[in-house]
Amino acid sequence: MNRKWLERYPLTVFLVVTTAGLAAWVGMLLTVWLFLRLLGVDTSYWAMVEALSTAVAAAAVLGAGFVASRELNELSASRHLDVADRLFGELNSAEAIAARRWVYQNLPDDPAEGLSTLTPEGQAAVKSVLNSLDRVAFLTQADWIPEEMIMPWMNPMVVKAWAKLGPYVDYKSQRRREPEYYRSARDLAQPCLAWRRAHVAAAEFLWIDDAL
Repeated sequence: MNRKWLERYPLTVFLVVTTAGLAAWVGMLLTVWLFLRLLGVDTSYWAMVEALSTAVAAAAVLGAGFVASRELNELSASRHLDVADRLFGELNSAEAIAARRWVYQNLPDDPAEGLSTLTPEGQAAVKSVLNSLDRVAFLTQADWIPEEMIMPWMNPMVVKAWAKLGPYVDYKSQRRREPEYYRSARDLAQPCLAWRRAHVAAAEFLWIDDAL
């Protein structure tokens, strides 16, 4: 069948295919009925049509359900891969790595001290890491992707960043009286911390100056 016909007249093509399929089905049943009559089997044609059509319809429904289930699984897997790819790009871009490295190596543990001495470069790095955590929280919301696909490689980056920035977010949230201040990043960090405690024997990080 010409593909242009299918694109231009989908309803007409559907009706033609359906009619042809119905005619073929009735003709096949008629042939089977005549063959049974030749063998001496006395059966009603319409009763046979009804019984076989019901059986075929049930099989078609089961087959369609199986196909639909496979397609849904493939769509889900494709969506998971897409989300994982976005997460990887977000956390492992050169800019994200450089910003996290600055936070790890230069940000004081005390928020009051750190904010009073924060340079424009440092402020940009802190904002970049926090915004990155917010985006990761958005991409992992509502169970869009199973945690077993992402936690093993994503967890260290999130937990290490939050170990440094969590006190700053709490400090700024209290000073600004904004409990929603980077709430998404906080909501991301808590399950990551819980997962790490449950799955990693040495849950504490060792900070080194010459890390890659």
